[in-house]
Amino acid sequence: MKKQDIKDIKQLLSTPKNIVIVPHKNPDGDAIGSTLGLYHYLIKTKHNAQVITPNDYPKFLKWMPAENSILRYDSQTKECNNLVNKADIIFTLDFNAFHRTGPMESVLSESEGLKIMIDHHQAPDDYATYMFSDVNMSSTCEMIYHFINMLGDIDLIDADVSTCLYAGIMTDTGSFRFSSTTSTTHKIVADLIERGANNSQIHNNVYDTNSLNRLQLLGTALENLKVIAESRAAYITLSQEELNKNNYTKGDTEGVVNYGLSLEGIILAAIFIEDKQEGIIKISLRSKGNFSVNEMSRAHFNGGGHTNAAGGKSYLSLKDTVEKFISILPYYNNALNNE
Repeated sequence: MKKQDIKDIKQLLSTPKNIVIVPHKNPDGDAIGSTLGLYHYLIKTKHNAQVITPNDYPKFLKWMPAENSILRYDSQTKECNNLVNKADIIFTLDFNAFHRTGPMESVLSESEGLKIMIDHHQAPDDYATYMFSDVNMSSTCEMIYHFINMLGDIDLIDADVSTCLYAGIMTDTGSFRFSSTTSTTHKIVADLIERGANNSQIHNNVYDTNSLNRLQLLGTALENLKVIAESRAAYITLSQEELNKNNYTKGDTEGVVNYGLSLEGIILAAIFIEDKQEGIIKISLRSKGNFSVNEMSRAHFNGGGHTNAAGGKSYLSLKDTVEKFISILPYYNNALNNE
């Protein structure tokens, strides 16, 4: 971020403001962690801040400090619209295009509040007055740490801020194993622990609270795992019927795609999840090395993300979506087999 931008933002935040903080639709650990981390900082600096999520998020994220203060746009629309329309500043975190907020796209694009984007995804839209965009960052939570530091307020990162930011960094780096995890990331994590983040408890809260239904759904997913050896690819399918049979709740499929990627010799993994309510197949793609699932998702599945982690969607049937995926793999065989 430019020094002049930081100077301008610091001036903006020098007096109390009405501020709304928004993550993307279907927020994950980085989205919730970054919005709440920024929320705690803004509250400490005497602003009237409010986090608004487009919709619900997994139960394993509903323990973070002040999580119960979050408003949901899909169920509290009128109140949320009023807050967005009255906001002096709107922070958009962990996304870089308004359509990523689903039902909030219109109200955000029409709002007159000054927009500040903090995000680490590729190809940002040009909607924000101030933009902190860096695809090399491990997570938006890491960027929030840098943002607070650039404002000269590192000492205001307390246990609540640290807990939220640690959770987001941990989840978006796959517990610090993804290539986006740098030495700087580890230094930040160490500082967050010193400032009050209980790393062991945070890990337990996110990863060690499985329900029986979630584990049984994982079993179904693994039974459906298929390997395409010539393309060094693997994929998993979950039909709506299979989700219903296992009493699926939001977040139950989080991380399942990584089981395919963990297979020896596999460079590309995908999971295809049927969502009859939305009329789509939800797609998550993961890769190793330099193979870009961001490019694959943008080209074929109406999505995008990072080089090694991307999402998308298909309006075809589950069967036809899988067939499409299999049909395009030969075009990528050279890249996959050269990794």
